[in-house]
Amino acid sequence: MDKMNIAITGAAGQIGYSLLPRIAAGEMFGPNTRISLHLLEIPPALDALGGVAMELQDCAFPLLDKVIVTSNPDEAFNGVNLCLLVGSKPRGPGMERSDLLRDNGKIFVGQGKSIDSNAADNCRVVVVGNPCNTNCMIAASQSKRFDSTRFTAMTRLDQNRAVAMLAVRAGVDVSDVSRMVIFGNHSPTMFPDYFNAHISGKKATEIIEDEAWLRDDYISAVGKRGAEIIKARGLSSAASAANALINHIQSLYTVSDDPHSIVVCSEGQYGFADGVWAGMPVKTVSPGSYQVIDDFEHNEFAKAALKKTNDELVSERKMVSEYL
Repeated sequence: MDKMNIAITGAAGQIGYSLLPRIAAGEMFGPNTRISLHLLEIPPALDALGGVAMELQDCAFPLLDKVIVTSNPDEAFNGVNLCLLVGSKPRGPGMERSDLLRDNGKIFVGQGKSIDSNAADNCRVVVVGNPCNTNCMIAASQSKRFDSTRFTAMTRLDQNRAVAMLAVRAGVDVSDVSRMVIFGNHSPTMFPDYFNAHISGKKATEIIEDEAWLRDDYISAVGKRGAEIIKARGLSSAASAANALINHIQSLYTVSDDPHSIVVCSEGQYGFADGVWAGMPVKTVSPGSYQVIDDFEHNEFAKAALKKTNDELVSERKMVSEYL
């Protein structure tokens, strides 16, 4: 039986509470992989995290070997095969985005260095904590042992939202929607590429012919869905974010030519600046390894949307240049 040591940061938070039982139950890596969980939190949250660990024990998951609870990054990342960087500092009232980026920069500098020093040689890193594109860039920049392809950030929640909204509009099952990719930043500037998406084997624009809805309503609805959820429930997305992270890992470790969305380091594809971290279509070529699919075609409207989200990513990079 295989074994995975998985580190999760911010593990006492809402996403962690939804995520951890599903990992321990085998949803992420299947029924033939035993799991050890290395849970990292800030010291004030350790008591709460201890309670989460007790609940995991009380579930008696057959695949769960052990649970480590710590506030020490070096202990959390020691020997792990996968790092899920879920925790980040949230944006407070009156906080400028530049302040948020810099405050999180300090966190991800430290975690990036610790991962580089302590993780197993086959380690992969997924950044979920927002602003995840730029946080991922910062963490990857600290690594001397692992190249940038070992790091990705999550845009699968945006992809899942985009798929679900198309399915509802078209009156089909979500399984009938394919080739939906999120380009750019995990922010309202993201571009859900409905031009290249398919519904029931046909181009989405042939099934949904209301171009005004797609351009004016759909793109905005996908980009602002997180804010809508906060407004409705008073809390940010948790269960759906945990589910998206499981999907991200499942796709990243399952060899397939089917495109899926992840945030990767740009090498100039689709007009993104070299070195920014942007959502793009990839295919998985071996477990944990991907190849960017660089032949999606775009019209002028789409190219303008890609430029807008690229400009935002370039601006964010400038704001955190001291950490790179």
